[in-house]
Amino acid sequence: MDTHKRNLMSQSILMVTIFMIFVNHSSSTFHGSSGVEQLDTVVEEAEDHLAYPSTSDWIEELNDGMEDDQWQLVQKKGNQFVVNDQPFYVNGFNTYWLMVFAADKSTRGKVTDTFKQASSVGLTVCRTWAFNDGQWRALQKSPSVYDEEVFKGLDFVISEARKYKIRLILSLTNNWDAYGGKSQYVKWGKAAGLNLTSDDDFFSHPTLKSYYKAHVKTVLNRVNTLTNITYKDDPTVFAWELMNEPRCTSDPSGDKLQDWIQEMAVYVKSLDPKHLVEIGLEGFYGPSAPGRVQFNPNTYAQQVGTDFIRNHRVLGVDFASVHIYADSWISQSISDLHLQFTKSWMEAHIEDAEKYLGMPVVFSEFGVSSKDPGYNSSFRDTLLSTVYKTILNSTKKGGSGGGSLLWQFFPEGTDYMDDGYAIILSKSPSTSNIIALHSTRLALFNSRCSWKSHWGCRKKNPLETFPLYYDDL
Repeated sequence: MDTHKRNLMSQSILMVTIFMIFVNHSSSTFHGSSGVEQLDTVVEEAEDHLAYPSTSDWIEELNDGMEDDQWQLVQKKGNQFVVNDQPFYVNGFNTYWLMVFAADKSTRGKVTDTFKQASSVGLTVCRTWAFNDGQWRALQKSPSVYDEEVFKGLDFVISEARKYKIRLILSLTNNWDAYGGKSQYVKWGKAAGLNLTSDDDFFSHPTLKSYYKAHVKTVLNRVNTLTNITYKDDPTVFAWELMNEPRCTSDPSGDKLQDWIQEMAVYVKSLDPKHLVEIGLEGFYGPSAPGRVQFNPNTYAQQVGTDFIRNHRVLGVDFASVHIYADSWISQSISDLHLQFTKSWMEAHIEDAEKYLGMPVVFSEFGVSSKDPGYNSSFRDTLLSTVYKTILNSTKKGGSGGGSLLWQFFPEGTDYMDDGYAIILSKSPSTSNIIALHSTRLALFNSRCSWKSHWGCRKKNPLETFPLYYDDL
């Protein structure tokens, strides 16, 4: 039997299995928390029947079933994401270099490969860079001067994402030197004769802030040359991210960064009131929440000028972001302490998002490096499972855990760029299975129309309309 037929059979068996288990549970109607528990039972029993749930076709069917005919914007309703007024929980990934690869026709195919392979395991959101400031293959060569071919690369990224029903979180600049970021803005400022003494002047100098705003305006008003849709009108965009991992170490009080966040979140919303906005924070607790600093990974985290709760209580910010890097923050050597920290870190932020912020929280980067002492693939699988289980514990209760984005997803043939964190599905079957299984669970939750709020159904439950592919069996 060839691989294609074997995959079809595996997918068909999974659909039949879930459908039959669903029928066995259908004597009672899905409503509220009991409905969530029943859905979870369906998935758990399907796992018992099948050692490996292949998802490439049937998750597409499930997603087709839960979406309206039109590709709609993701919105926020209370502490949850919704699409077409139905819940939308995220299983996603980071691949930061997509625009740069798309700008070169010799590497453009890797962008398609990324989305195709991610879609095959049910991943639905990708976070990537919508910036490259003054570097090799720069998008922005100097303030407000752009390389049209690189912009066309970003056009391609967005159009390809849409084809594979993957939404994009687009980050607008970097705290770090890679791809330019705030240090490049400072270099541009110095070249223009500004008296600048620190890269953190990015957050306060009027001219540098005007450079950043001009970039935001250019990106949001860009008309895609492939789809003819303006970026700020495109539902393929999940959210705009102000900055990747902003820190302002020159002001540990957090005031300077807080002012910048307030100004820029409102500015983005003034240009695009329809899309969601997030900051890009790592999640460190600061002076405004002394009772929460115990959850920080180290004392240094209190000195980088960020303040998770305060920063997210800003007009224009729709959801919270948190990163998880125990191997950078606690110790590089692999240990169970990493897992314990990950769980407590996530639970603290989910609780804060519910109690104090009233918004979803996305764990928008998490991973472990294969270069860490003591690393093995089974530990990575355990870490992924820990993150996914913590998200699901929130999902079952209708909580603020909106989803997670693994760092990072690479297609075959890009190993030379691996920083140690790359996940290549074909080389990591056990990890691939865990990702696919989490996608299965979230797709089932997303397929439900009624939640704690009485949201209306627009379509039948996809489980009731699954094609069962009897001919293939």
